[in-house]
Amino acid sequence: ANNGSILALSYIGAQRIFSKYSEMGDAKALLESIVRSFGYRLGRRGIRINAVSQSPTRTTAGSGIDGFDAMYEFAEKVSPLGNASADSCADYCVTLLSDLTRMVTMQTLYHDGGFSAMGISDALVQDMAGSFGADAE
Repeated sequence: ANNGSILALSYIGAQRIFSKYSEMGDAKALLESIVRSFGYRLGRRGIRINAVSQSPTRTTAGSGIDGFDAMYEFAEKVSPLGNASADSCADYCVTLLSDLTRMVTMQTLYHDGGFSAMGISDALVQDMAGSFGADAE
């Protein structure tokens, strides 16, 4: 078939180390690489391929990751907009499958409430200060 759009779902653990994400991070890194390499070949046939790097999302798959709740809470505290929900991810995917994004291909696009651009947030600093203060007593 010619013309169309393919989407893969990824996570920032493909780009950065999350100790409990382990082999899943490796698998997502491979997936993002496939998006780039297949993009050239598929593009010749008018087929776009992209990946969406989503916030930690409470799903059946996510429940199998050790330390998922901590990853979720960490991202929630760091992300300026908070974690993106599964429903908002679906909405974003619909736009990427539409003709409105007909010239977007071979990209990993972050849908994570700003988490991927952050270093640290005030909420996280306050939590850390409280932890360090408690240890010092």
